[in-house]
Amino acid sequence: MLSHINPDHYQTQLEQKKHAMRELFASFNMPEPQVFASEPLHYRLRAEFRVWHDGDDLYYIMFDQQTRQKFRVDQFPVASTLINAAMQRLVDYIRDKEALRRKLFQVDFLSTLSGELLISLLYHRQLDDQWLNHCKQLKQHLADLGSIDIIGRARKQKIIVDKDYVTERLQVKGKELIYQQVENSFTQPNGKVNEQMLEWAIDASTTPDADLVELYCGNGNFSIALAPYYKKVLATEISKSSVQSAQFNIAANRVENLAIIRMSAEEFSQAMNGERTFRRLEGFDLSHYSYDTVLVDPPRAGMDIDSCRLAARFDKIIYISCNPQTLHDNLNVLTQTHNVDKFALFDQFPYTDHIECGVVLTRK
Repeated sequence: MLSHINPDHYQTQLEQKKHAMRELFASFNMPEPQVFASEPLHYRLRAEFRVWHDGDDLYYIMFDQQTRQKFRVDQFPVASTLINAAMQRLVDYIRDKEALRRKLFQVDFLSTLSGELLISLLYHRQLDDQWLNHCKQLKQHLADLGSIDIIGRARKQKIIVDKDYVTERLQVKGKELIYQQVENSFTQPNGKVNEQMLEWAIDASTTPDADLVELYCGNGNFSIALAPYYKKVLATEISKSSVQSAQFNIAANRVENLAIIRMSAEEFSQAMNGERTFRRLEGFDLSHYSYDTVLVDPPRAGMDIDSCRLAARFDKIIYISCNPQTLHDNLNVLTQTHNVDKFALFDQFPYTDHIECGVVLTRK
């Protein structure tokens, strides 16, 4: 249920997370963490809802993670104000429109701090011209809320009205950064905390005349923000759509010292070791990078042992973690060669047990 979302309790819950992280990492003699709080409400820029058909009625539902019991959701206070404004207007409009309603089973929302919204409608049937015409009318119906685009999805089918991405504009160190965020690609869910993460990573980038390598770079979230603080930046990412967005974002932000390579962290490690050659590296001379600093932002599984060994080659490691348990496991390896200099907690997900961590390590 949503009853536990209470701004009056937010600070207490954040203190509990801070205490839990101190205990988890006690064996590493970590410095006192910097804690970056979230807005207590309307902080989440993404939301997904199942759609429940109940006779003539139609509404959103979510499931309790423990009991799997479903409950109706008319408003979602953790989501952005734009999502909340659109979600009820959307379902009220669709309720008596058979062309839009029939076999609709899920609605996904992706919003931005800059006021754009992408709505994905998921169906258990094929979509036709009648659906498209009604969807265009739906877009007009919602147009007063801001810049809104809609996607219809069915099996082996994707219809875009009028684009499948939003453009986010973040304010970081007094500078506006532009990021294309494509539907179904990973983006940071809490925009304001993301701005704080980027500023923290910039503050950690204090090595003069250094080069930066980033593993798991996604759409260039960190690479683009950090590029002005390094001589050269080389970033890797395995997702094709994320690499395409990263290239768009490099051009949009006029970054000239950043190169993106589509390859996994494991493949990059093999290339650095001379174990394999990759056609994707044609035109790149890895020997031209000084490899002073590496930034890693791995998935929940953390880094594998080869990626840890690769990171340990660098004098400085900036590690952003979405899973404290796998960060703990990786630190068992990384602290053999490096000391922990900085520790940060980023509260991306208030009212949950989840918290993101940042660690800066320097060679012993």
